[in-house]
Amino acid sequence: MPGTRKLGRTTSQRRAMLRAMVTFLLEKGKIETTVTRAMEVRSMAEKMITFGKQNTLHSRRQAMAFITKEDVTKKMFDEIAPKYKDRNGGYVRVIKIGPRRGDAAEMAIIELV
Repeated sequence: MPGTRKLGRTTSQRRAMLRAMVTFLLEKGKIETTVTRAMEVRSMAEKMITFGKQNTLHSRRQAMAFITKEDVTKKMFDEIAPKYKDRNGGYVRVIKIGPRRGDAAEMAIIELV
């Protein structure tokens, strides 16, 4: 279930961080972060891509309420979501890459499939 991990932040900080990370993932296609954050971002990004596959006015407004950049939302509906029209989920891949040097936090690369 998305949004069950607290990630050491208050609700508003956590929501803002997830919105920014999902926006950046959809914009760039790939980001590097910790494993727990990657799992949370994956669930939210897949939900946004599912909105993009529906391609209704309601789904556009729901996506715009979460994604922070309008051009990224347009890119998602016009380019990203049509690639996954025959796929029933699993739009995002998480690859573990080992511990971070500074604090040994487990790191991962999250990317669109």
